[in-house]
Amino acid sequence: MSDTAFNHDPLEIRKRKARFRAWHRGTREADLVVGGFADRGLAGLSEMELDLFEALLEEADADIVKWVTGELPLPAHQDNAIVRRMIDQARSLTT
Repeated sequence: MSDTAFNHDPLEIRKRKARFRAWHRGTREADLVVGGFADRGLAGLSEMELDLFEALLEEADADIVKWVTGELPLPAHQDNAIVRRMIDQARSLTT
């Protein structure tokens, strides 16, 4: 594949890296929640929204899954529109 086939925009590079990280979390449950969200909405994220998503990627898989299931409350440092959207999407897929 030639170099010209890739978009070299820094934001698009960050999105590709974030998508990879979203699908390679370490647990299948987190892969499905975070990776699924990335597939559905990562392309449309602004730079600020991508910052929030990348911060989410630093969290432990078990915590993310527990936020989705409601076993743990969403901590204040992750209470933002992107994380809430991911949780809402994950919950809507299971109901």
